[in-house]
Amino acid sequence: MTAGALVYAHPLADAADLADWIAEGPVRAETVDGAVQLSSAGGEDDHFTFWCPEEFGDRIRVSWEFSPVAEPGLAMLFFGASAVTGGGIFDAGLAPRDGAYPQYHSGDIRTLHVSYFRRRWEGERAFHTCNLRKSPGFHLVAQGADPLPPVVDARGAFYRIELVKDGPAVRFSIDGLPLFSWRDDETTGPRVGAGRIGFRQMSPLVARYRNLEVFSL
Repeated sequence: MTAGALVYAHPLADAADLADWIAEGPVRAETVDGAVQLSSAGGEDDHFTFWCPEEFGDRIRVSWEFSPVAEPGLAMLFFGASAVTGGGIFDAGLAPRDGAYPQYHSGDIRTLHVSYFRRRWEGERAFHTCNLRKSPGFHLVAQGADPLPPVVDARGAFYRIELVKDGPAVRFSIDGLPLFSWRDDETTGPRVGAGRIGFRQMSPLVARYRNLEVFSL
């Protein structure tokens, strides 16, 4: 696939460079070994979403490197996030959000979200999957195997994660291994279009990120 034009890049090498990112929930961002390490600054039920300051179009390829440091927990990417009414997710009049998951999956924003390190609950740890959901409505629309190892076996390794949103089509891969693809036929509501991307973690996960890139298709 042609890479297209690079429209956003962030090395995620220094937490001090994230001042323009928007935190919902108690995000702790630290610089560790040339990467940004994210964790919750609250308790085990205090989760967060960390939004990139840019808005992106309907046809993009997003990639970043991910390294799990401490589990359990869960990592997720929101993409194509916009208001159900058609505006931005930070427009006046939208309900406030503080990292609680129902505010995102059944609230007043329209988005797709892929969870790719699902270790929060015992059942998730027993059978590892990557899940794609569409909101509002919490619709599970695609699922694939999760090849990421537990922290003890990852041993600090970083894994390249790639998400492609090509209009109604979505593809997801880790280290070049395709995990699922899906096309929105709108049976679960209007199609998700342009919008924001954001990293989400469920506490007590600690994870590191680096080399975020977004290309137009």
